[in-house]
Amino acid sequence: MAHFSRKRVLVTGGAGFLGSHLCERLLDDGADVICVDNFFTGPKDNIAKLMANPSFEVMRHDITFSLYVEVDEIYNLACPASPIHYQHNPVQTTKTSVHGAINMLGLAKRVGAKIFQASTSEVYGDPNVHPQPEEYLGNVNPIGPRACYDEGKRCAETLFSDYHREHGLEIRIARIFNTYGPRMHPNDGRVVSNFIVQALAGDDITIYGDGKQTRSFCYVDDLIEGFIQLMNAPDGTAQPVNLGNPEEFTILDFAQKVIEKTGSKSKLVFKDLPTDDPMQRCPDISRAKKLLNWEPTIALDAGLDKTIEYFSSIKDLKI
Repeated sequence: MAHFSRKRVLVTGGAGFLGSHLCERLLDDGADVICVDNFFTGPKDNIAKLMANPSFEVMRHDITFSLYVEVDEIYNLACPASPIHYQHNPVQTTKTSVHGAINMLGLAKRVGAKIFQASTSEVYGDPNVHPQPEEYLGNVNPIGPRACYDEGKRCAETLFSDYHREHGLEIRIARIFNTYGPRMHPNDGRVVSNFIVQALAGDDITIYGDGKQTRSFCYVDDLIEGFIQLMNAPDGTAQPVNLGNPEEFTILDFAQKVIEKTGSKSKLVFKDLPTDDPMQRCPDISRAKKLLNWEPTIALDAGLDKTIEYFSSIKDLKI
């Protein structure tokens, strides 16, 4: 393992929504941070205020190609995470998850680094178990339009687990449920950003399906705390851990809450549900509570206020 006076941490996808918040938190905790990103979905604006920090380094790089750096820890977050972005180039999305995992695991093996995989609740597909515990093996369509992301992340978990079994690599796997907060991409097609942007513009709010499908929403600060606690958990913590907020809302209820909070006069319009869109999505976080003593602390109302304030500050906001 590389040894420095300060812990040196690599964050792939470090300019993205989650990555930029993680980089900021790691710097606050006293680490040297290398942010790697190809800037496909993560704008440089997300990390602009970090650039003056001497402990922060940025590399433009695509992790489907090998990377050679000396680090103590790796957080592998690189991959488009919204349907609009990951379906734009589905083959590249799969390559990012699979080739990217192979390259980052190879790097971790070479330098003896502990490595964290940002997996997803999408590994559960359209679940027939509710809420979803880590033991649930999922209901995923391997040939559907979402498979490039769903199956790519499932394969990445396989690779991480096999590197742990075969090479003794210290791995961490977080299955991330819906997360929201400042620095979300306004055009990523996710329900939180869509609804807020449409409400602020006074446009119709688009509901896919009948709006009775459910989601749970975790504020970004809570999620990043979960990342840090999982990475710092005792060695041998190789099992996947759900990180998300178990409080569940229907899409209709969430839309009404956004309209109320923004004071918008937007009306609801209904469109067909996209292929393989899950009807229920809610984490069982029993393992995170037991293993990490972690659970979300920021209520939806408080988190939405901060997120709406962020989107309100964006000039020429449109979707």
